[in-house]
Amino acid sequence: MNEKTVQVLGKRMYYVEHGTGRPVILVHGNTGSSRWWSQVMDMAGYRMIAPDLPNFGRSDQLDVADIDVYADHLAGFISALGLETPIVVGHSLGGAVVMSMAARRPELAKAIVLVDSAAPAGLKTPEEHYPYIELFRTNRDMMRQALAGVAPTMRNVALLDSLTDDAMKMAPLAFAGNARALERFNYTGRAGAFTGPVMVLWGRKDSIVTEAMATQTAAAYSNARLEVIDTVGHSVMVEDPERFRTLLAEFLK
Repeated sequence: MNEKTVQVLGKRMYYVEHGTGRPVILVHGNTGSSRWWSQVMDMAGYRMIAPDLPNFGRSDQLDVADIDVYADHLAGFISALGLETPIVVGHSLGGAVVMSMAARRPELAKAIVLVDSAAPAGLKTPEEHYPYIELFRTNRDMMRQALAGVAPTMRNVALLDSLTDDAMKMAPLAFAGNARALERFNYTGRAGAFTGPVMVLWGRKDSIVTEAMATQTAAAYSNARLEVIDTVGHSVMVEDPERFRTLLAEFLK
């Protein structure tokens, strides 16, 4: 795995990459980092690239938490690396980021994959959850429990610990800020500006994104298919990496 950094819109973005061939960009979700993709980076014939978005992991922090701003940095990242029409994969909040970029800059992506993504109408967090979200900023044990909950079938304890360490690097303003950003996010009627191939993945044990939301996401696109994975929750790439690689490889073909 090669670790690198690049300047994008005045901010340093950290990323890892593996392999050669057609580029595939892997965009993590809320409290996430490039490490969420560490078990699925080895795919023959593809240059797999996983950035830390600004406000996350090892990348620079911003003074705002906003989906469109993250999407602008993702578009700038593609440009800075000189990538031509990569396949772009987004998980959870990262799915909303990919959705935003693809709707406003549809020429940038060859195809997109949305993994347990927020729906085009966004994702509402109950107001009573916000005090707990703020506690995550300084309570590593609570954060670890929360991450275990969104990946309920993951058995890799060492990876869970590393994902928790990365989550604690997130910009303080982004803890509540990202939840508010997903509430503001609304690409209803706009997501379909991207007309390339789309695959929507949803785990039946997902406690955050419902099947109805996944169905709405797929319905927003003219060239989409929905794949339901019965055995996983919100994060198939860490819960069942082999299944994720198989589905992605079939889609890429």
